[in-house]
Amino acid sequence: MFGEINNSDGERLDYSFAAASDSNAAGEEHLVVIGHGVTANKDREWATTLAAALNKSGFATLRFSFSGNGESQGDFRLSCPSKEVTDLESVLAAIGSQQVTYVGHSMGAAVGVLAASRNPSIVNLVSLAGMVETADFAQRKFGDQQPDASLMWEKPECPLSQHFMDDMAAIGSAAPFAEILQQPWLLVHGDADTVVPLVESQRITADSTLPRVLVTIEGADHVFSDQASPVMAEAVVHWLQQQRCQV
Repeated sequence: MFGEINNSDGERLDYSFAAASDSNAAGEEHLVVIGHGVTANKDREWATTLAAALNKSGFATLRFSFSGNGESQGDFRLSCPSKEVTDLESVLAAIGSQQVTYVGHSMGAAVGVLAASRNPSIVNLVSLAGMVETADFAQRKFGDQQPDASLMWEKPECPLSQHFMDDMAAIGSAAPFAEILQQPWLLVHGDADTVVPLVESQRITADSTLPRVLVTIEGADHVFSDQASPVMAEAVVHWLQQQRCQV
């Protein structure tokens, strides 16, 4: 529908678009853009489950892989939040003037916060197991490894780079960007997440008077394995339907 999408470096971004199966179910079709986390891609089970539930409920979806990930072009060693923000902005530019909801998982959620803070076309924001403290994450998970000489989680296709570590440290935290967001924002997090702690989502919503909602899924891990994925998808669909009714 949107033709070939390339980022600002000319790298092709792999994406999958799906129209709503019944756009009349929720009125005019609304587009939901879905972005993944570090070392992942657009075809993770949580993402396909969510897209199917959204399509069934009257929402169009566009899942994409950030550059260097999945089938998208690019060097994984250059993958980092700052570059992924520009990837997301390239997707939004290809979509055009249409307003969208952005759903980001893990580091993709931090990317969404940074992008939404400067891009008015993102009218709703959803964070799934959303990373906030980027510097802390990099040190907790990879601080004992040697950048440019080791792998992320022993994945051969995911070398740990100094570029990634430097960018995570430079951003430090998505919290300052979150403070300026005015968009309605849903955060969904499992209480059994050992990759990004639930407390990061709790802090974002605890003291805010803005329209922010936290849904905690009991027993859910970082990637919403098994039956947690449909529960997560139901929470996102329900919230987006509420947002649509308020327009």
